This record gives sequence, structure tokens and C-alpha cells, in this order.
Amino acid sequence: MRLVLRSLPQMVVMAAIVTSALFVPVGALLIWLSFALFGVSLRAVVTFGSLLTVLEGLLAWWALLFLPALVYAACVMPWSAREYGVQESEGPR
Repeated sequence: MRLVLRSLPQMVVMAAIVTSALFVPVGALLIWLSFALFGVSLRAVVTFGSLLTVLEGLLAWWALLFLPALVYAACVMPWSAREYGVQESEGPR
């Protein structure tokens, strides 16, 4: 359990970096597809159909992209106790 708690902040930082790096390319692809397939404007996609302001919409899209990045970070995280300096217990005596 200590291993998971120690690696949680590192996993969140890794997910934030992945989300930030992929935010522009994934967003551009999503906006291009929505315009090409459905004729939806850039502003409508970013603001969720004028439900949010532009800044709130960008933050909401970042948060939505953060969730799969967090799953990705959890899958590729090295779950070895030696990596984090955690003593492995020998179990009950």
C-alpha cells in the first residue's frame, strides 16, 4: 500500500505532462473532425456549445483529457518497490 501512495504524486505529474503535451494535437484533430463531419465551429467545440466561457472550456477539455492520461500513467508506472526505496516486508512471523 505504501508503494502505491508513494508513487501517486509521480503518477499524477506524469499524467499532467502527457495531457499537456497532447492537448494541442488531440484538440486540433477533434476540432477538425467536428468541423469536417458535423460543421460545428471551433468556438462551439471549445465552449461546449456556449455553455462555458472559452477559458472554462479549455480547462474542461484539459480535465477530460487528463483522465485517460492518468490511466496511461498508471499502466506504464514501474511498480517495483526498489524503484521507490520501499522496504519489502517479510510478512507475519
